[in-house]
Amino acid sequence: MNKRVYTAIGIAHVQIDKILAAREPDLQVVAGVDVGKTQLLLSLRWSDGRFDKPWTVANPEQIPDLIQSLKSLGGQHKLMVAMEPTGTYGDALRQALSDARIPLHLVSGKRAHDYAEVFDGVPSQHDGKDSAVVAELCALGKSSPWQWSPGDERCQRIGLMVDQMQAANQLKAIWLGRTEALLGRYWPEATRRLQLSSGTMMRALSHYGGPAPLAQDAAAPERLREWSAGKFKPERLGRILACAQRTLGVRQTPIDQQRVSWCAGHALAAHLEVGRCQYRLRRLGAEHPVIAVQGRTIGIPTACLLWNELGDPRQYHCAAAYRKAMGLNLKERSSGQHQGQLKISKRGSGPVRHWLYLSVLRLIRNEPVVRRWCRRKLRRGHTTKMSLITALMRKLSMSMWTVVNRDEPFDLQRMLGPAHSEQRAKKLTALKGGAAAIG
Repeated sequence: MNKRVYTAIGIAHVQIDKILAAREPDLQVVAGVDVGKTQLLLSLRWSDGRFDKPWTVANPEQIPDLIQSLKSLGGQHKLMVAMEPTGTYGDALRQALSDARIPLHLVSGKRAHDYAEVFDGVPSQHDGKDSAVVAELCALGKSSPWQWSPGDERCQRIGLMVDQMQAANQLKAIWLGRTEALLGRYWPEATRRLQLSSGTMMRALSHYGGPAPLAQDAAAPERLREWSAGKFKPERLGRILACAQRTLGVRQTPIDQQRVSWCAGHALAAHLEVGRCQYRLRRLGAEHPVIAVQGRTIGIPTACLLWNELGDPRQYHCAAAYRKAMGLNLKERSSGQHQGQLKISKRGSGPVRHWLYLSVLRLIRNEPVVRRWCRRKLRRGHTTKMSLITALMRKLSMSMWTVVNRDEPFDLQRMLGPAHSEQRAKKLTALKGGAAAIG
């Protein structure tokens, strides 16, 4: 490639007739697009391996001109367009390509980044080269179809509720962090009696602003009982009030109490918003054929998030591909006698891993067989608690694909492995008895 091959020309100056006249008909051409906020760069890669100079297209003003030029190309050649995932900046182009019935493919950003030096021997990256790299990878078959599809109304509502739930959950974490820092100053013993993330604690801090007003209020026991929906027994209420009365934290001024009340109030509002979103998601997902099946194990809100982030699990050819989309596939760096540590790639959706992590924690808390499995692994001394949770996340992700694609009920014994099935245990017992008799 010569040094001026990346010099771009505007779409208004592109002469499609000359491009078509210079090529034999029925050649395959891939248009690689690098998407920016205000500009698109497009490179044509022909089946003989040659490239044309990149085109610059104003985003989104000149997208109609680009579509017209691509239609002219597609009339005489086998045309395919390739893009990287670029957030929302490329959605207008995706919709226009779909309306024009022009095939669109997705190229992984990681693949494009790693291929940059292989492409021309130089590790540099810029828009013109990136568009050529995307076109090259698509021509080599390293892409997947990526047509624009807004989805039906129910899926759109699920996506909206999932976005609201995630935003509220992030705000809740921010305000709880601020509140916890203030409690460390004014009431450090509080979180030993009651979790800060509980609705009762957030309501108490929002209402009183600190331990002193709580301890001085004669109606505090009744309020705490009401906020806990009657779950708190008198003994526990007495311990909380005694803790507030005998705290060794810094004495609060009225302004300090307002600050705690302000932070806890925002945390409580975000907590209630998360609950409202989850309630709506349960109603929306209860009748969905895929979400309802997954929701029996991981909860319908988490299943809705998986659907929104990963799409339909029936579109993945195997369970390992579904797990890979979550970033839970393993990577290794070993060479010769050096054996590197196995780690998850984390190439997939972060929110999916976060909510799947919470689902695994619920399984450990609620299922005795899972707790026994974890204790058995920990006794061997070859793993850590976090490694066990990650292993369960990997197993659970495979199970979520299986229950949908093979129409099988979720089976904990099967997920944990054959060593935990009763039939396997009976066979082992029989074999040991036979060996003892022979001996």
